[in-house]
Amino acid sequence: MITEVMLGASIALIVMAGTYNTGMFILSRRRIRHPRSPRTQRIYVFLLACLNEEKVLAESLARITALPAGNFLALVIDDASDDRTAEIARAADPRRVHLLQRQLPDARKGKGAALNNGIHHLRSSGILDGYDPRDVIVCVVDADGRLDQHVIQAVDPYFDDPRTGATQVGVRMYNRHKGLLARLQDMEFVIYGDIFQSARRYIGSVGMGGNGQFMRLAALDTLSAGHGGGPWSDSLTEDLDLGVRLIARGWTNQHCTTAAVSQQAVLDVKRLVRQRSRWFQGHLQSANLVPMILREIPGRAAVDLLYHLSSPVLILLTSLLPLSFVVATAGAVIGSIEAGRLLVSPMWIIGPYLLSFTAAYAYGWVYSRREREVGLGRAVLLSHAFVLYGYIWFAAGWWGLWRMLTGKQTWLKTART
Repeated sequence: MITEVMLGASIALIVMAGTYNTGMFILSRRRIRHPRSPRTQRIYVFLLACLNEEKVLAESLARITALPAGNFLALVIDDASDDRTAEIARAADPRRVHLLQRQLPDARKGKGAALNNGIHHLRSSGILDGYDPRDVIVCVVDADGRLDQHVIQAVDPYFDDPRTGATQVGVRMYNRHKGLLARLQDMEFVIYGDIFQSARRYIGSVGMGGNGQFMRLAALDTLSAGHGGGPWSDSLTEDLDLGVRLIARGWTNQHCTTAAVSQQAVLDVKRLVRQRSRWFQGHLQSANLVPMILREIPGRAAVDLLYHLSSPVLILLTSLLPLSFVVATAGAVIGSIEAGRLLVSPMWIIGPYLLSFTAAYAYGWVYSRREREVGLGRAVLLSHAFVLYGYIWFAAGWWGLWRMLTGKQTWLKTART
């Protein structure tokens, strides 16, 4: 009886998620047209919060300083690194790259604290003197982030709308050719951006990612959280937190589909689960945003954000499906042996396949349009593997929940290779 209840509840969750995903897929196929308006001269400031990033920082700075744009700079925030991070920043183009070194014991307080310190430094150093905060666009880039060369040209039109507070670009894995695990991470971010983020442009609930998020300084000025009263909180998913609070302040978040930032995929399963457990724990921490959403965000945007924030609970509940299916299958096999005949109908195989893999065909189509060299047939096969790859979230979810229950809040930094 308990097994049947677990199985029925898990199937209900999958059907609910499938219905939601189908609606988002349909909505994401719509296209947004930006009205033509006079160009405004803006300055773009790239913030790179770095802790021991000597393996990847030089390439990222080289790509930033080579951007075909006139008015931009990068600020490397060295969070008390033990390696050559600061040395690499000093060796970069001094006209474009500035260095802020944080020292212990004030350093290593999390990414949000480092970014807040960076904003404070930009103001106190006079770098932004004479600029209207509405025309200053701050972009957070991970130390391994490689921005498309046309990213400024792609993002800039979104800020012609004075209501736009932030714009998130797509995220790709630049080492996606390094095996199946890297390819599936690339597929994960493409699907999330091209389906869910694209659909949320019409709902009003676009989220911010920790890499490639462009924000108007005037919008950041309306937020106050975290260390030193800066815009970022000390949440393990400070990007999610910031995006929700921008919407609550009346700003519009946009998603740009024509440019991306590429980052390094994790090539080890254990490290990947470790990374995702931090993201999962951060989502759990974001439950404190629910009162704000209910109080300050209207209509369908609030509903979608609440659904998004409930995803950790849904993941943990859905993780019970494989267990319940295995128990039910074992019971059917034992019953068949005792009865001397097969008690399992073909739907016992077809049903789970339809529930689990129907979305793979839509995912494969979306990915093949973004990654032309893969082709539709291979993309659909990869999407079947992608569905199984999603089980990683089950392990990461229970790990993240355990860390939260045991009071562990340390930052699980992703190792670079």
